[in-house]
Amino acid sequence: MPNPSSIPGIDALWPLCLDIVAQRRGHAAPQQWDAHSPLAWDASQGFALRGVWDDGAVELFDLLKPVLDRPRKSKPWLIGQLGQSLDGCVATHGGDSNYVNGPEVLVHLHRLRALSDAVIVGAGTAAIDDPQLTTRHVAGAHPVRVLLDPELGLPPTLRVFSDRQAATLLACDATRAAEAANRVGADQVLGVRGLTGVEGGLNLRALTAALEARGLRVLFVEGGGVTVSRFIAQGCLDRLHLSVAPVIIGAGRPGLQLPRSAAMRDCMRPSVRIFRMGFDVLWDLDLRAEQPEAPRS
Repeated sequence: MPNPSSIPGIDALWPLCLDIVAQRRGHAAPQQWDAHSPLAWDASQGFALRGVWDDGAVELFDLLKPVLDRPRKSKPWLIGQLGQSLDGCVATHGGDSNYVNGPEVLVHLHRLRALSDAVIVGAGTAAIDDPQLTTRHVAGAHPVRVLLDPELGLPPTLRVFSDRQAATLLACDATRAAEAANRVGADQVLGVRGLTGVEGGLNLRALTAALEARGLRVLFVEGGGVTVSRFIAQGCLDRLHLSVAPVIIGAGRPGLQLPRSAAMRDCMRPSVRIFRMGFDVLWDLDLRAEQPEAPRS
């Protein structure tokens, strides 16, 4: 039986995850995962761990495997996340969300950033939180930061527009790209043709296509609740990490806000896995696969 102190853990696993991402992005030469490698690759099954690893590493790899398995130059794949209270709120009524979830979920958030090509947030979240959207809590390259702001209401004083820590794109309709360029600089504007519909709705598939044209295929929709809900409602999101904290906010800002279902048989019932993160519970929802309908009594 191996000495527990010699069994590799998360510190050994995480650099391997970053190697996979570097190869997917074309930043490193493709590696041959041979019989002596700590990881195995199969075209139909994706990556798998070889040998003995500690429980923490095995669980983390299992959680991250859907992201790691994305092949290079595949079609866009989107993962979203929301952190919420027991009563389904992502912030107080006034918008305070620091911090709904515990530190373990924050680290997980930064890991998802490091594994993704771009991170997307809505204008409301950006205005309230003024987020950096970097990977400062984990090793790994920063993703491209995408701020979805069709109304051009975000102030150019936000940190993402001035800190130059990572590439930043203000996403708006192509008809307003010149106006956006005057506010934050042309190099930080993504004018998306057809983003805004005639009734003011957003075409998120157009945004996804515009990011794909820039080589950004693994996309992380970080928030907030309105933006994640829009991606789900338009069928754009492949997976959702929903982290529930043991806190009751009461009459706060709701998380998911989707169209009503008339009957339970019409409700989404995605395939789910559950992971513990400190005192929080992370629900890993596969939005492309559904569970069988709940049994009737």
